[in-house]
Amino acid sequence: MRRHDAYAALRVVNYRRFMGGFGVSSTGLQMLAMALGWEVYERTNDPLHLGYIGLARALPVVALALPAGHLIDRFSRRWVLVGTQVVMGLVAAMLAVWSHAQAPLWLMYVLLVMLACGRVLNGPSRATLLPLIVPTGVFGNAVTWNSAAFQVSAVAGPLLGGVLIKAMGGAWVVYACAAGGCFFFAALGATLKPGVQQRETGAFSLRSMTAGLSHLWNEKNILAAITLDLFAVLLGGATALMPVYAKDILLVGPVGLGLLRAAPFVGAAVMAWVMAHRPPFGHAGRALLWSVAGFGACMIVFGLSTSIALSLTVLALGGALDNVSVVIRHVLVQLRTPDHLRGRVSSVNSVFIECSNDLGAFESGAVARLFGPVFSVVSGGVGTLLVVLGVAWLIPQVRRLSLLEEETPGEGGDSPR
Repeated sequence: MRRHDAYAALRVVNYRRFMGGFGVSSTGLQMLAMALGWEVYERTNDPLHLGYIGLARALPVVALALPAGHLIDRFSRRWVLVGTQVVMGLVAAMLAVWSHAQAPLWLMYVLLVMLACGRVLNGPSRATLLPLIVPTGVFGNAVTWNSAAFQVSAVAGPLLGGVLIKAMGGAWVVYACAAGGCFFFAALGATLKPGVQQRETGAFSLRSMTAGLSHLWNEKNILAAITLDLFAVLLGGATALMPVYAKDILLVGPVGLGLLRAAPFVGAAVMAWVMAHRPPFGHAGRALLWSVAGFGACMIVFGLSTSIALSLTVLALGGALDNVSVVIRHVLVQLRTPDHLRGRVSSVNSVFIECSNDLGAFESGAVARLFGPVFSVVSGGVGTLLVVLGVAWLIPQVRRLSLLEEETPGEGGDSPR
């Protein structure tokens, strides 16, 4: 057996540029998300408004995902990525003006809808561009390092956001930093040199738009991975209620909120580093099921905790377990999908995954308003455990899934250099 190269993807020039731009942009957007939650709860003192943030971010993704995926498969994914980063940077700059002027809250929701319209193209174009800029044999390693870059940004972003809000007395500077990060990724993205993209050439129709759904239904392992992630985040995510826990339960203020939001990503970053230095999973299906179940258990403990130390510990452990499922899902989606369908499959994936974060925020806020934040988080963790049992029973193929990279379409970018 060949020795596992933990740094194979990082030896590719294309990937280093991609990862650098993504890391900076993601850090800015994580700062933005943290600042929005804090500012809205400070101005309203109502957890339901935290849910409205998620709703404003989710609805455009649901409405536009299918046509967006078709566009990504028809046009250059590199330029779609660059364009959407520019759009998101402009919206972040407008949020800075909104915050500094203390403009009405409804205007913020309008800007969030605009930001979500950029996200609906940005996430799938970024995911489907990755297999074209690295050789197929190191794609799994690239996914792991990409996950590590995201986790590091998700740690740094909330911490920097909390410090800046406290130092500046407002969130406008955080939004300005997010705008700069998006523009930086756009500039680096324009320098990428992807491999040949197998573009969709058929007519634009309902059947062509839903081809990604058909592929997911036929690939039961992908369907299982996406379903698990959807309901785990929809039911078990406590991120939307962290401002409530920081202010009213743990009493730790905006810097403490930054620590709470960063903790899951600290755990995930450590797990990504471990996964990069070990060979691929031999029993990926079992790892997927156990990691999602462990995540749900961690959310139950967090919901009941009144100790900042215990809360940070279980959030970090939950983030580490969640990262296992994230890497498995992403490798499955990209390597078991033909290149000409990747945009549409990734767009459907974004509806399942990205919307689960945002709709989960709305669900958490609504339940917290009716029954309190503790009930909202704990019941979501219990629901996650029930979903794992349901998927393992209804889709038995996932229990037998072994190696992730058994089927590769054969595309890849430049060779390492």
